[in-house]
Amino acid sequence: MVLLTRLGGVPRLLGRVGAVNGSRWIHGTAALAQQGAAYNERLFGHVETSVNTFPILHTGGVHPVPVTLMPGEGIGLEVANSMIRVFEAADVPVEFERFEFTDLDEGVPDAVVASFRKNGVALKGPFNTPVKSKSKSINIILRTTFDLFANVVHCKNIPGVETRHPGVDVVVIRENTEGEYSGLEHETVPGVVESLKIISREKSIRIAEYAFQYAERNNRKKVTAVHKANIMKQSDGLFLQCCREVAARYPYIEFDNMIVDNTCMQMASKPQQFDVMVMPNLYGNIITNIACGLAGGQGLFPGANFSPTAAIFEQATRHAAKSIGGMDVANPSATILAGVGNPILFHSRLGSMTNSLCWLVFFLKRTEGDDAAIPETQ
Repeated sequence: MVLLTRLGGVPRLLGRVGAVNGSRWIHGTAALAQQGAAYNERLFGHVETSVNTFPILHTGGVHPVPVTLMPGEGIGLEVANSMIRVFEAADVPVEFERFEFTDLDEGVPDAVVASFRKNGVALKGPFNTPVKSKSKSINIILRTTFDLFANVVHCKNIPGVETRHPGVDVVVIRENTEGEYSGLEHETVPGVVESLKIISREKSIRIAEYAFQYAERNNRKKVTAVHKANIMKQSDGLFLQCCREVAARYPYIEFDNMIVDNTCMQMASKPQQFDVMVMPNLYGNIITNIACGLAGGQGLFPGANFSPTAAIFEQATRHAAKSIGGMDVANPSATILAGVGNPILFHSRLGSMTNSLCWLVFFLKRTEGDDAAIPETQ
């Protein structure tokens, strides 16, 4: 099977590679970097938007790049450790400022806020938000505090991973700061609760513009707006109207729209019809999970959250999976790719290293037992 299936296989392989050739094996293989570049581009794409969506880190020389690290809970600790060991084995000049916290009542510690504000880039593990908890989600606090307005997840078939549908290659772009996740709820009278869904023109235009710029820069052919405007005529109606306005400025990119319940059915039956998808907050969470499930599962795909000045990278589905936490059975590929396959390294002037590590993750092949074979390309 292609891809890592156990935490233990990562450091063993890279330790063996490092013992034989050291970091030169990672740096010195042109073919490795070229193939990695292709996979990296296909997975994450590239957008340079008018709002500076991908911050450039000006580090210069070989000085370590400071990155805020929040391992989270559940499987978060072990998959984060796996990612760190990959970086260490490859001598990646990144300095992680690590913060472990899980108390929802305390929210995000001030030290974490200061670190992320300073660094502008972070890796985040999953944080569980219990149904009975009255505290605000850590994820929502981070998104709203730093205006991480665009959540981007690219799901596609990976060679060696068997799935029900071939030809899946979909980018889900989710507005990340409003909608049902605004958290504005109150009990009007005993037994009656109102939950406010906030949709604004400003933020709808912004996420639609992001989606079309992403499609344009990555040679994608179609953008689909997902909504429920037939029922929520004002809120989702406004979102759809904004998407149509933005689409008119990109006549060379096909645009269509689809009601969210039909979208779920179409994703399950014929996902190949979708290219780039843009949608409000709650729908984005649901569609992202469906897309990851269709293309291989939660352990495979990374996700990114962008603001005009900062970015957080993480596992696409953000499931803490506390029932298996600490058992060393969680697939760390999504977290490793969140670290090596995105602008953390590329925008830190470490692009060739990114490509090499991305290729390595995809082409590690399982052999008998727990040992992994070294890729044949040299």
